[in-house]
Amino acid sequence: MEFRIADTFTDSLARLTGQEQKAAKTTAFDLQLDPAANGLSFHKLDRAKDSNFWSVRVNADIRIIIHRTTASILLVYVDHHDDAYKWAERRKIERHPTTGAMQLVEVRERVEEVEIFKPKEVAAPTPTAEPAVRLFDNLRKFELMAFGVPEEWVNDVRAATEDTLFDIIEHLPQEAQEALLKLAVGEKPAPPEPAPVEADPFAHPDAQRRFRVLTNAEELKQALDYPWDKWAVFLHPAQADLVERSFTGPTRVSGSAGTGKTIVALHRAVHLARVNPDATVLLTTFSKALANSLRVKLASLVAGEPVIAARIVVKAISSVGYDLYSERFGQPQIAAPAVIRSLIAKAASEVEGHRFSAHFLVGEWEDVVDAWQLRSWDEYRDVSRLGRKTRIGGKQRETLWAIFERVRAGLVERRVVTWSDVFGRL
Repeated sequence: MEFRIADTFTDSLARLTGQEQKAAKTTAFDLQLDPAANGLSFHKLDRAKDSNFWSVRVNADIRIIIHRTTASILLVYVDHHDDAYKWAERRKIERHPTTGAMQLVEVRERVEEVEIFKPKEVAAPTPTAEPAVRLFDNLRKFELMAFGVPEEWVNDVRAATEDTLFDIIEHLPQEAQEALLKLAVGEKPAPPEPAPVEADPFAHPDAQRRFRVLTNAEELKQALDYPWDKWAVFLHPAQADLVERSFTGPTRVSGSAGTGKTIVALHRAVHLARVNPDATVLLTTFSKALANSLRVKLASLVAGEPVIAARIVVKAISSVGYDLYSERFGQPQIAAPAVIRSLIAKAASEVEGHRFSAHFLVGEWEDVVDAWQLRSWDEYRDVSRLGRKTRIGGKQRETLWAIFERVRAGLVERRVVTWSDVFGRL
């Protein structure tokens, strides 16, 4: 019998108190060890729309909701008795008829309006507002279902406007949310290939976003110890492919915010450390704050594997540069921005005949002279300034170089360097 966990279980577990979490985890381990154990108290949920929903008693008040079939047990939700039952009564787990992915579907509540007699009131006519534009009214039922929209939510989606879209999509599976948001802004995402009828609906890539098979107690422990870090457990197959693929050289993974690039980087670092037992892996970023966050996440991802953790270095790229420079040339003294601005202002006051603003001079230094590590008039004369809005001629360049040459001399005199000097020398 397969033992699975849903991301909704880890979400709900995180909302319990520490003692309640501990009790729920113990029951979950008992379920995995022996689902038929005498000490487990199962109760079938008669009012649930899904006939496979059962509750398992944790203690006098806490209940785990499971989806139980002859082939598998799925941990779905955990909460206080009444709240757990209400949650289960409004949901069902089913195979999507078009995509073939197993989904956790929120049951659409239907409210019938009963007309009540009221005295007729005549009001002054008011200007009628333009009806709101329906975002998906041009799409037919089968087209929306191809993106994973549950059948019972199709009419609501077709009626969605800019004002109601986010209220509706929060009730839908993630793949449907993503597709609708792309459609709403004018993109044309391609619907996924439908899975064959005989395929396992839990093996569908979209299903693996929310359900995971746990093969042993260690995997369950990781899932329950870090319930707020779903990225450590629920990798999408597209992410897993990037994590484990063999590349022949440098590789760029691109995507908009929230698509999981950082998740892939973390798992990739761990994977490389595991398959290369003699190597040290560097995971780096431009932000020190993000590097600190990655270090914490890495600790949870490789908890219990100190040998792997010891071979992964997480640092901001500035820290990497600083350490390498210190090893080779001695500890660098980095010039503060205020010092550089002061040097530029002083040099500008010493060079006659220029009309450049302080703002322009600082930008030219940062984006051209320092960034490209220009150290001679010939280099500055020939460098391309593509992207710089202010166009300058040859005489102007000569004047500017007279200023920047003094700035360079001032840095040497003070025995300070810029970050571009550090990385340029390295």
